[in-house]
Parts: sequence; structure tokens; C-alpha cells
Amino acid sequence: MKLFSHKPSFLYTQLTSNLKFRILPNQLKLRNFIKMNQEFELIAKTFQGLEEVLAQELTELGASNIEIGRRMVSFTGDKAMMYKANFCLRTAIRILKPIKHFTAKTADEVYEAVKSIAWENYLDNMSSFSVDAVVFSNEFRHSKFVAYKVKDAVVDYFREKTGNRPSVRISNPDLAIHIHIAEEECTLALDSSGESLHRRGYRQEQVEAPLNEVLAAGMILMTGWRGECDLIDPMCGSGTIPIEAALIARNIAPGVFRKEFGFEKWKDFDQDLFDAIYNDDSQEREFTHKIYGYDNNPKANEIAQHNVKAAGVSKDVILKIQPFQQFEQPAQKSIIITNPPYGERISSEDLLGLYQMIGERLKHAFTGNDAWILSYRDECFDQIGLKASIKVPLFNGALECQFRKYQLFDGKYKEFRSDNSDKEFKPKREERPARPRRQGEKVEYGRKERKDGGRGERKEGFRSDRKEGFRKDADRKEAFADVKQARKRIYS
Repeated sequence: MKLFSHKPSFLYTQLTSNLKFRILPNQLKLRNFIKMNQEFELIAKTFQGLEEVLAQELTELGASNIEIGRRMVSFTGDKAMMYKANFCLRTAIRILKPIKHFTAKTADEVYEAVKSIAWENYLDNMSSFSVDAVVFSNEFRHSKFVAYKVKDAVVDYFREKTGNRPSVRISNPDLAIHIHIAEEECTLALDSSGESLHRRGYRQEQVEAPLNEVLAAGMILMTGWRGECDLIDPMCGSGTIPIEAALIARNIAPGVFRKEFGFEKWKDFDQDLFDAIYNDDSQEREFTHKIYGYDNNPKANEIAQHNVKAAGVSKDVILKIQPFQQFEQPAQKSIIITNPPYGERISSEDLLGLYQMIGERLKHAFTGNDAWILSYRDECFDQIGLKASIKVPLFNGALECQFRKYQLFDGKYKEFRSDNSDKEFKPKREERPARPRRQGEKVEYGRKERKDGGRGERKEGFRSDRKEGFRKDADRKEAFADVKQARKRIYS
């Protein structure tokens, strides 16, 4: 059963044209559904603009009660669904498991509500924890203060019951706690992901201002490409778009590279269940086309080579040092997905000239194909000199960008339309204004970026046996011959 509470936009209608949803009537029915099915509430966080793509991923994964929010999608599922969401979702930043909803007008009310939870179900006085607070409220002005009150409540709970207290760990805590406050409505949740899910684990090095892996995957999924033709990124930098495209084309779960997930330290962690999910590659598929990544920077090309090798997709991705000026008409049907410089974090001597050249190359060397471009400035898009058929607002970090589709027609446009009158080439899509930003602040208490550690790299050719007796697949060895080391798991 899949329940969906959101008026779909044009983009979501395109993504889910073959799927049917039921409207979620109210929260009471949701609670009854969870109780009857022994499922629990989950929240998948994402970037603004990718919510509908993430909802589609959750639908395909089998999640229930899907609701789209701002920078998040809520859903319900069991423990296996929580593990799968972390392991399989490409456009989720992290997966939260709410454990308490309450209202509070003061910090003391927050303290009492948090202290009332039976924390021994989640950690003990020998464990470590961290607190992350996000606040949008006139009552609570300082996220850091809220985080301290949550920390105090957990510490005092154990001190009063046992005489000892759990410690606050800056990096790699046993339990990561998240509190979100919108005015007086509070949600306390456990972070099941640990490190942000955009940290796939294959990136060895990076260029200046690299494209986030979650955003790259979302862009690719948004185009509808799933490996049906060649894909080209003529400005690939460290190779994020080509690598994410290869994983999508072969339907390889992005979590296969991760050294650890937060839920693996939870008291109720089911090792056998997660091993079964990790070792199941039955949904992976063949990819008969190629992915090309070009860049005019030799250092970027070298970095991209290392990253592609670490991801085990060297058979599918071809990298080359080549400026966009030398781009020629591909022999096969292709799609371009690229993220040129904006002039914000990466400078260009002639930024407008760069986009003018991009338009010239598309018009003369990419006819009969589609190109998708993510950029920030309207004046840059104007220099391309082509009319976009789709414009999708996306945020790249703090920059409010647009992801535009250009259809390059072979011959005159009117003749092309008359010859293909049964196809719709210019979807009637209203430009969606970006949602207004809310005032608020975010602080992470006791959390810093974790150092690498734990599992080793993936084994050459296939997922390494996570426990003695797990199968070895010779096909995986052939498909991932560039990966040199086993991805070994450390058990607590």
C-alpha cells in the first residue's frame, strides 16, 4: 500500500505516469496504519528541488504513506525499509526515525519532554551520543541552546537512574539525536545514516567546488535517463556525474561503497537482515552504452580517473582531456548532462563567452539530441542562445540555480514537429518559483566530520563476503575488475 499526500507538479506527473497513489486522509489513519502493520515513521532529508524525485525513489523501493514536504519526504516502513532507504536511495541526504512528537513553548518544556523518553531502549550510560538541532521558531531563537537542553535531558535521565552518564562524542557517536522545532511543534528523531549519504565512499579526491553526489544523481534521474543511450558530461570535473550515471545505468546501490551507517551501532541492529540487503544484487542490470566525461584540466582528469576506478565503473566511463570547444557530433544517440562554472566559486576569464561557446557547440555538434544544463545566472543562460523546453529550480548549496533542458533539432523546428506530431517535445510546464527561505539557524552539537575508518575498500569484482559463507559472484568480478581491495566490515 502506498499513500501519497501532495498535489503533483508536472515533473512528478512525468516521473510517476505509470503509478497510482491514494490520498492520505489524516494523521489518525496514518497512526492506525502504522500500528496495524507494525511499521514506523521515517523522514528522508534531501535538497530543495529534489523532493519529487526522492518520493519516486521511495515509491519504487516499496515505502508506504509517502508525503512530500520542504527538503524532505516522510514515509513509513519497517526495519528492512529503513536499512534499504539508507542503502539504496540516491537523492536522500539522511534518514531520520522520529521517536517523539510534542509541543513546547519553553526550553524547560523541551527538556521535560525529552527526559520522559525511555532512553535505555536506545543507548546506555557507557554509550556516546550527539545532538543536532534545527529551529524555525519565534519562541526558540537559538538552536545551540535547544541542543544543550536535549543533551542535558539525556544525561540527567541516566545520571538519576544509574548514577552514571553517557558521553558526548564529537565524532562518530553511537547514537545521533536530531531535534526539529517549527514554532511550537517539536520532533525528536534518531539519525539512522550517520555521515551524510552524499558521502558515497568512492571519492578519492576532488576538484574545487565539486558537485554534490546527491544533487548529481537527482539531476540524472530528473532527465529520465536510465542508461538507454550514451551520456556525455563535457565539463565533468572530478567525475561525479559520470560515476553517478554509471551507478544508475547498472542500478548499483550507492550505499555499497559506504564504510558504515549510523543504525549499525543501534542496540536493535539486525546484522543478518542488513547482510541480506547488502549482498542482494538481483536488481542490478547490464549497461550496453557508454558514458563520456571530458574536461580541459589535466589535474581534474587525473582525479576523475581515480574516482572512477574506486567506484569500479571503468568499463562504463571513458574520460578524456578535451575542451568543450573541440566537442564534435557524437556518432550515437546521446544525452548531455553538465554543470558548467557559474563564476561564483570557480572563476572563468570570460564566463559569458564560455556559455556562448556552449550554445554554439550544442547547435552545431549535438543536433538530434537533448542537453540538460545546471547553472546559476540568467545572463549565462541567455548567452547559450537556445530556448529551454523545461526549467527546474534547484539549489546547489546556497545558490538558487536552474536545471534547463535544451532540445537540439536536426533541421528546421517546424519540419521536425510535423514529422513527429505524435510526440510532445515541449511539455507545458509552468516555471515553479523557488520556495521562500525561512528564517532560522542550524547547529550541530557534538558532531564533526568523521575520519575514514572501519571497513576497507570493495573487493575486486564484487561485494566482498560480509560474513563467512556468503556467496561470491563471478559476474561482479568481471564488472568491477578495477577495484583492488575488499570492502571489509568491522563488527562491534
